[in-house]
Amino acid sequence: MTVLSTERLVLRDWTADPADLARIFDIYSRPEVARWLNAPGLPMTDPAQAAERLATWRERHAGHGGRYGTWAIEVRDTGVVVGTVLLKPLPGRDEGVPTEDIEVGWHLHPDSWGHGYATEAARAVARRELAAGTREVYAVVGPGNAASMAVARRLGMTHVGRRTDWYGGESLETFVLTVDGVGSRTVG
Repeated sequence: MTVLSTERLVLRDWTADPADLARIFDIYSRPEVARWLNAPGLPMTDPAQAAERLATWRERHAGHGGRYGTWAIEVRDTGVVVGTVLLKPLPGRDEGVPTEDIEVGWHLHPDSWGHGYATEAARAVARRELAAGTREVYAVVGPGNAASMAVARRLGMTHVGRRTDWYGGESLETFVLTVDGVGSRTVG
C-alpha cells in the first residue's frame, strides 16, 4: 500500500513478497548500513531474518493506524527499492517504552547513496507529521555518521548536540525540526 509519494519516490509498506524480503536482507546484511543502527540482529546473516524483521516492523506499528511506520522507498520510474524511511515514537531509556518524541529516520542501500532519496523521503514523512499537529520531529544519528547528519541538515533540522534520552541511553547526535519557537524551521 502506498503511504506517500513524491516527485521521484513512492513510499509504501514493505511486503512479504520475495523481492521485498530479498531487498530487506540485502540492505540490513551490509555492515556499512548496520554499523550505524546499533540494533540487535544486525547485520543480518540469514535471509530468513528479513521476514522476522518485517514481522517486527508490522507488530511495532500495528496500533498506529498508518500514521507511523517503517516503509520501503521505491523509485517511481524504475520500481527499485532503495531503502527504508521510518516515522515512529522514539523508544526511551527503557527501550520497551516509547516516548512522546517522534523520530524520522532513513536506511538506504549503498547502491542508492548520494541521489537525494533519503532527504526526499524523510522530508515527505516529516512534513506530513508536522501537518498532523506534532510540534517537533527528531532525527538521531550515530556519532561519526556524517552522511546522515548531512541529510538532517538538508531537511532544515537544527543540531542540538548529543543526547542520551532514547534507545536505552545511547549517546546520539540529535537534530530537531520544529513548527514554532526559537530556531523554527520549515521542511523545505
